[in-house]
Amino acid sequence: MTDPARTADRNRETEVWSLIHTERGALAADLADLTDEQWATPSLCVGLTVRHVLAHLTAGASLNAVSWLAGVIRCRFDFDRQVAMRLAEQLGATPAETLDRFRRIVPSRTKPPLPAIAMLGEAIVHAEDIRRPLGLRHAYPIDVVTKTAEYYRGSDLVVVAKGRIGGLRLVAEDGPFTTGSGPLVSGRTLSLVMAMTGRATYCDDLEGDGVELLRSRCGTA
Repeated sequence: MTDPARTADRNRETEVWSLIHTERGALAADLADLTDEQWATPSLCVGLTVRHVLAHLTAGASLNAVSWLAGVIRCRFDFDRQVAMRLAEQLGATPAETLDRFRRIVPSRTKPPLPAIAMLGEAIVHAEDIRRPLGLRHAYPIDVVTKTAEYYRGSDLVVVAKGRIGGLRLVAEDGPFTTGSGPLVSGRTLSLVMAMTGRATYCDDLEGDGVELLRSRCGTA
């Protein structure tokens, strides 16, 4: 007999993967005509260019639980070293190769031992790490960024978010997302997501008595 709860969980995961694939495809399209100079633009991740961040996204979509753990062991549980190693594996010799490798993983469901919703968060946050420095704008569906915000408000997995917004009240002005209590931080849902995950520049888009406290909690991405 089919378990209704398991069926519902599978359906939700299938929906999330569809959103991930859509966002990856949109990013690939946005980057199709970049010049070599643009590929060398510093991203919002300190020390990484936009090309490096794209390779990082490719790496994340190329590792299953076994290969992820093997890399962790190989790097002696130095997670930063593991990230750098996997990024280098996917960078390629040229920007065109970096983009081609990313295009190949657009439909992938491969992932490290993380929930699918975390992969959606990675797809959106790192896409903005790339787009914002390049001056690119993308119209994210409000339900997609709301799902992402709802995930991050309760998670410190991969990136500190829940801990960063403690004691603050976040209110989206373009959608239904709201969380917490304390000094107010309000603005677009996307800007809230990016500030929750430590991108201080997005605090410039926000308003309220709690903005400067949130900014002070944003470190390097």
